[in-house]
Amino acid sequence: MPGQCGEKVGYFNEVKSERISPEMGRKATIRWLISEKDGASTFSMRLFEIDAGGKILAHSHPWEHEIFILSGTVKIRIGSKWYVVREGMFLYIPPNVEHEYINAGTEQLRFLCIIPNKPTTTKRIVRC
Repeated sequence: MPGQCGEKVGYFNEVKSERISPEMGRKATIRWLISEKDGASTFSMRLFEIDAGGKILAHSHPWEHEIFILSGTVKIRIGSKWYVVREGMFLYIPPNVEHEYINAGTEQLRFLCIIPNKPTTTKRIVRC
């Protein structure tokens, strides 16, 4: 429930967890912690949870991502390069660069993902 100035304060587990569609991945959920529905006109904050053996399939889109790993280990491909990123690490994914996530551990992977509410480029998909 919004506060008197339009703020939103809450616990992540009070926000509905939505299963990622099979076309986008498996054993993965998303929680829209803050979005345009809350009055956030510029950025949205999402919490992803990917169970052991789960992944988000390769995709790209015309907006950037800022990601912070809360727990677990992820093997992530950005363009043609693979990274192993762990709890406490962060990463930036430029717009229109293909990327995918694989839970590389035996525990649930949890990360915050901040995105702009509107595309940040009109450039074509970047190959790198």
